[in-house]
Amino acid sequence: MDWLRRTQPEPAIALGDTTVPIVLRRMHNAKRLTLRLAPDGSEVRITLPAWAESREAIAFAHARADWLESQFARLPQRAVPVPGGEVRYRGAGLRIAWEPRAPRRPAVDGESLRLGGPQTGLETRIRRWLEAEALRLSEADMHDYCAAAGLDPVPLGLSRAQRRWGSCSDMSRIRINWRLVQAPDFVRRSVVAHEVAHLVHFDHSPAFHALLGRIYDADIRQADRWLKEHGRGLYAAFG
Repeated sequence: MDWLRRTQPEPAIALGDTTVPIVLRRMHNAKRLTLRLAPDGSEVRITLPAWAESREAIAFAHARADWLESQFARLPQRAVPVPGGEVRYRGAGLRIAWEPRAPRRPAVDGESLRLGGPQTGLETRIRRWLEAEALRLSEADMHDYCAAAGLDPVPLGLSRAQRRWGSCSDMSRIRINWRLVQAPDFVRRSVVAHEVAHLVHFDHSPAFHALLGRIYDADIRQADRWLKEHGRGLYAAFG
């Protein structure tokens, strides 16, 4: 435990040729240190109990530098959308068919995503289209699962969170990470069903899981496994 006795280490860590910050988050119900790399590799995140010392948490991250570096190396490479490239939509790859004189608004055409306008801003137009699709699809999912749970629909918005796929506030509002529009439908729908179940049970009790199992119309374990294995890839195209 010599690493606990050292002087205060740097609140940042070198992962290969990149130095990323170490961000601490205290939680009163945490019983131990939890270490993870942000999905986009932008920071190292540590959840720690209220009684734990920041020095110990930062030193813990430095002690696990090899593991963090291996996780960092596995991150998908940034792939900016370009003409002729590919964008993910509802679990499938669409070829970006750009023509300057075509309509600026993207539209799915078979296995292609067609759009026009200047090439400058292409990434922004595609992202805004994906966000609009994410909202449309997630709102439809929410209506489905609220009906299944015997609830009235609630307001739903999008998030650009780097850590969470969905959230439900005590004001009965749901937020869904827009990047889920790139995942297969059953994955996005699992997150929406999860948050709808939180409208009734604001915890992860057996009652919550029973309700989620009743309203979700696919295999929740398969959806969770997909996110664990492929979730980071949803950050590759748009950061």
